[in-house]
Amino acid sequence: MDALVQLPRRKAADPRGRVAVVGRPNAGKTTLFNALAGTRHQVGNYPGVTVEGVHAGIELGGQPLTLEDLPGTYSLCGRSGEERVAIRAILGLTGRQAPDALLLVLDATQLEQQLYFATQVLELGRPTLVALTFADEARRAGVELDVAALSQWLGAPTVVVSGTSGEGLDELKARLAAVLQQASKPRPLTLPASLCAAVDALAEALPAPWRDSPGDRRALALWALQSVEPDEPELGPIVAQTLTTLQDVDVDAAVAIARWHAIDDALPRLIRTAGTVQQLTDRIDRVLVHPVWGFALFLTIMTVLFQGLFAWSDPAIQAIEAFFGLAGTVAADVLPDGIFEEFVVAGLIGGVGSVLVFLPQIVLLFGIIGVLEDSGYMARVAYLMDRIMKACGLHGRAFVPMLSGFACAVPAVLATRTLESRRDRFLTMMVVPLMTCAARLPVYTLIIAALFPVTVFGGVPVQGLLMAAMYLLGIGSALVVAAVLGRTLLKGKRAPLLLELPPYRIPRARTIGRMTWARTRTFMTDAGTVILACTVVLWFLLAFPRVDADSLAPDADVATVQLNGSYGAQLGHAIEPVIKPLGFDWSIGIGLIGSFAAREVFVATMGVVYGAGEVDETSPTLRQRIRTQAHADGRPVYSPLVGLSLMVFFALSAQCMSTLAAIKRETRSWRWPAFVFAYMTALAWVASFVVYQGGRALGFG
Repeated sequence: MDALVQLPRRKAADPRGRVAVVGRPNAGKTTLFNALAGTRHQVGNYPGVTVEGVHAGIELGGQPLTLEDLPGTYSLCGRSGEERVAIRAILGLTGRQAPDALLLVLDATQLEQQLYFATQVLELGRPTLVALTFADEARRAGVELDVAALSQWLGAPTVVVSGTSGEGLDELKARLAAVLQQASKPRPLTLPASLCAAVDALAEALPAPWRDSPGDRRALALWALQSVEPDEPELGPIVAQTLTTLQDVDVDAAVAIARWHAIDDALPRLIRTAGTVQQLTDRIDRVLVHPVWGFALFLTIMTVLFQGLFAWSDPAIQAIEAFFGLAGTVAADVLPDGIFEEFVVAGLIGGVGSVLVFLPQIVLLFGIIGVLEDSGYMARVAYLMDRIMKACGLHGRAFVPMLSGFACAVPAVLATRTLESRRDRFLTMMVVPLMTCAARLPVYTLIIAALFPVTVFGGVPVQGLLMAAMYLLGIGSALVVAAVLGRTLLKGKRAPLLLELPPYRIPRARTIGRMTWARTRTFMTDAGTVILACTVVLWFLLAFPRVDADSLAPDADVATVQLNGSYGAQLGHAIEPVIKPLGFDWSIGIGLIGSFAAREVFVATMGVVYGAGEVDETSPTLRQRIRTQAHADGRPVYSPLVGLSLMVFFALSAQCMSTLAAIKRETRSWRWPAFVFAYMTALAWVASFVVYQGGRALGFG
């Protein structure tokens, strides 16, 4: 782990003022940041959404400012990756320019827990404005806050604000402009005499750059005493020497008792609770986090979700298929016969169109996940999964980045910074690629819709059941692999789960819409860049070398001869011995090769291989073409068993270069992404082999 502190290095100061938005997870920091800066960064109702500082330029009263949204942190003594980002920014460590002011965001519905972090920040003596969020929810829960008394006790101006409705934003901007012009005093903290003397001595022993840095010197010394490890190169020896004089004092306990004593003494003046009515959140949690009913409801929600992906999106899918079919027909009629026409119709329209046809399902998936995140349910899922994950030696909080993997593994890898220990971060990164990301969805949808009938099994639609099974396979495989790696390659002690369950909130349509659009835009960008580039390359491999039609027999199928003699077919035949035991032929092999650039490229490849772009009014869709593909002996290329084997392979293989690059960035070594690629490829091959050969042994074709 890199050093938390270093002596401040001189850098050219930013001519603009700097304001850092700080607070605990779920306090509404990013929503408020978006409202002030006019940005659309992702927000979430669970920790780990913001793992790096995000900057934006704003202007207050004619003064240009840089606004920075810092990751949520429960304490200034935190040790996880995203907490270290926040601490460095707040204190101006490792050469960073300290902010000119802090915008401290507190959740009014959980003010008692929020005040501990608030006292830590205010003890630093930095100019600070307090933004009180979710005050309307607190009032509905029967909690009345005395904002004036709170402001006086904190020693900082306090504004009630809502980032979603805009309430209080004008007042907040005016107060923030004033705070930037005023000096600030540190909030006092009463400590035992022995500890106070040691902290004062440490404050005088700090290196000169620390003594001259912004903020209260005594507060910096107390922070160093609680946070700096003895092996830290800059302050470690000084802190270790101070601790030797406090052998009979539990520093952390003494400081915590002092802060909580002050908070408990002030709470009756700050908060008044109307009655003892049980909050709705507590009543709902009796079911949602129940060890039996909670899991049952989670599985039900997942099954309904995946069945809905078929039933609700099918009309839109058919409309897009018809659109690309018409586009192919028009292009074939307008363009002159020749290789350019083949490229446009079969390569561009057939390839990219085969992927974009599943856009309705992806939009629907992102939208439903957004509702679950914004409502607060995702945090409950992480809590539920901790009971299983602790048996695998994995931190329960690790399920938060794993949940992010349902959308894309790349941000999920970055979200592992929320974990405190290096062992937990690396172990989670090793299994995150097994989570079923949105890029696998087009492959699953194509195979299930083409090969599995719309029937009911045990009262549950088969298609939705299969889709849910593929997602559960990803989760289950991740847990099994984590259990193995946690006991072998990455041994270590599992840390207990510390996860705050936010209150349930009505999902905000604007927030969900923005998040859905951002994720959908990323998918469409991939379709317009990576998938398009791969489609062009694949079309070239399948279109060359060109066949001389005049040299063929009169009854020969030119398209079939061209395909079988192409470079792509040669490549597919070269790897066919390796994949044939899995039930795959050479054409599927081409798709597997192309999917290493991006999983959804497999669908585009099949569109090119089977000529789905060569359409007229009566031509079949890609799903229909897959059903009719046959070997030379008449056996179908695709059967339900082959389709199941193929989905299992995609569920377990590491076919995403972007994910491997993200793992390399976080681990700073190629050794770990190479390990992920090797073990996932081997796992996928073995699992597909067992499925296909086992199915044949049981009499399934």
